[in-house]
Amino acid sequence: MTISDAMPQLWASRLQFAAVRSGTGVSLGLPNLEDSIEFRLGPEHTAVQSMRRARSFVAKVLPTLLAGASNVEAVEEATLAVLTELVDVTARHRASVDLSGRVSYDGDHVLITVGEMGRPLPAPEEEPGLFLVHRLTDDIGQYRSDEAGYVTWVSVPFRRNPR
Repeated sequence: MTISDAMPQLWASRLQFAAVRSGTGVSLGLPNLEDSIEFRLGPEHTAVQSMRRARSFVAKVLPTLLAGASNVEAVEEATLAVLTELVDVTARHRASVDLSGRVSYDGDHVLITVGEMGRPLPAPEEEPGLFLVHRLTDDIGQYRSDEAGYVTWVSVPFRRNPR
């Protein structure tokens, strides 16, 4: 599914979120909006389009994901900046048909995963946007996925000044 096709799912996820909050326990088989956002971008999107679409989609849902957290504005900015750079690098070195991503929140960190890249994560000297990623995160890594390439993950901490 591409982000442009995700609006009905987003609407259904909000229904699920409201049902979970009210204690009705309705399960629609969708990711729990309380702790994660997932997206998928098809091969028809260029790297620039992928960055814009992923950032726009996550920016719309991120305030709900982080509701009630302290220092939300700074963490939202850091999360969107890191997501944008990871989607850019992954889209330019794509290993599979779709580019997928997930943004999760555990109360202390925002975990961002983006896959699938056809090579190990390059050094920041080769991809200068990764200097920003390393600066705004407290941990970064990659693992070989079950599909065609590497999935990159990063942890954005909730701290007083993430810049």
